[in-house]
Amino acid sequence: MFQKVWSAGIWGIDGFLVSVEADAHDGLPGFHMTGNLSQETREAQERVWLALKNGKFHLPPKKIMVNLSPANIRKEGTAYDLAIAVAILGAFGIIGSDSLDSVMIAGELGLNGEVKPIRGVLSLVTAAKEGNLKRCYLPKINADEGSVIEGIQVVPVSHIRELVEMFQNPERIRSIEGKPWEELKRRFHHAYDLDFSDLNGQAVIRRATEVAVAGRHNILYIGSAGSGKTMAAKRIPTILPPLSRDESIAISKIYSVCGLLPEGAPLMTNRPFRSPHHTITPTALAGGGVIPRPGEISLASGGVLFLDELPEFSGKVIEILRQPLEDRAVTISRLSGACTFPANTMVAAAMNPCPCGFYPDRSQCRCSPWQVKRYIGTISKPILDRIDVTVEAAPVAYEEFRKKGGNENSETIRERVVKAQQIQRKRFIIQNQKKNESGANKNQTAKAQIWFNGEMGSKEIERYCRLKDPEEAYLKEVYKQMKLSARGCHKILKVARTIADLDGEEEISRTHLSEAIGYRSLEEKYWHVTEQ
Repeated sequence: MFQKVWSAGIWGIDGFLVSVEADAHDGLPGFHMTGNLSQETREAQERVWLALKNGKFHLPPKKIMVNLSPANIRKEGTAYDLAIAVAILGAFGIIGSDSLDSVMIAGELGLNGEVKPIRGVLSLVTAAKEGNLKRCYLPKINADEGSVIEGIQVVPVSHIRELVEMFQNPERIRSIEGKPWEELKRRFHHAYDLDFSDLNGQAVIRRATEVAVAGRHNILYIGSAGSGKTMAAKRIPTILPPLSRDESIAISKIYSVCGLLPEGAPLMTNRPFRSPHHTITPTALAGGGVIPRPGEISLASGGVLFLDELPEFSGKVIEILRQPLEDRAVTISRLSGACTFPANTMVAAAMNPCPCGFYPDRSQCRCSPWQVKRYIGTISKPILDRIDVTVEAAPVAYEEFRKKGGNENSETIRERVVKAQQIQRKRFIIQNQKKNESGANKNQTAKAQIWFNGEMGSKEIERYCRLKDPEEAYLKEVYKQMKLSARGCHKILKVARTIADLDGEEEISRTHLSEAIGYRSLEEKYWHVTEQ
């Protein structure tokens, strides 16, 4: 007898429906599986058979064939166990085929029939919803996570016997209701232990960080060890706007696929802050693998990717950032296909100006010009061109370091950031609507959408960063004196636009331009040594 059941798998961070087909017929008793399966998926035949036996299901000796399709996509993981078991029971007539219509089943089976948790539930349930299925049967531990997706029922299951009884007696089916977003935030959002009020002195760093966050500009801190670079970077999440429900689901999908969701929490309710060590490999940063998985760039999407001691990262790792910072996405290509991971992250980096950390103070710096050149030269011009704000962390005076209280806290800074970002969203919303109506495909439209000044291209800069004649003349003079490139000039305009938004000004003034130019001038101070 033939039986088909729907399950789902993961490619990248997206789910896709998998048809689990089982057939039990006369012949030499045996159990065979096909369908381009990984080793852990193929081992399901042993797990499932023993789980059914220990679940007190007495099956007559027949030849059992199970196929997972589409066969052109490799099946990874253990999430197909439960669907395979149900398909086999359906093939033996223990479960009626009518009860298996329009449902998706996913879960790992223990040898005692217990249903164990799996990864990527958000993506699996989303695939079921897009496939017009009506109900998902999931491990009890994952049910709250799956219920976040609206428009489809989620039924928790703890044992294979329990699931069979539900199919045989539909009145026992109890789906769970998804919790409102406000309740989820209240339950799972955790307060930050850090605050900008802890950072004494360093007014320039505080201001540069606020500007960078307000416009989602990438920022680079330069200064000697212990001057507050890392301290400021780690406090960036405390001044970022709170997550919306859609942002939370998008971020949580990535963490769910990687098995990194906080224990007991169905969603990420805090913006991510990722700080990989400088020994990280290119694959771990960008993502990859036989079945591609997200890397640190994607795990930081919607939040902050902090690269401390930037020159200590290998040149290959640093250069990998070029395309993600430009396109806000990472595309991993394999023979079996390509998948795209989000990389909509703000990059914050910190570095010393030389190996000893004291350049250009020659009274303390003992590095040779060649050593300084080699150290700073690790950061290439193309990477610098993707960093809008560069700020120097000057040594802190004793009086400032020992000052008690009086510093502006993160909540006050965040209020200004939120107001500035609301101005930007209002500015770009009409443009994004026009792009949505143009008929572009879903992925291209998502990449093309702009919400922050840091994401503007040349057309948006020309439209939203217009200058009056005096400001135009001033920028022209700076362009000649600093020998800026077109991209460098655009960086100044984007940052100046953000500064104007923070001030609530419609027009970009000379004051805004001067501050933005200041965040550019450090490149000339430090990187000119590489040209000597």
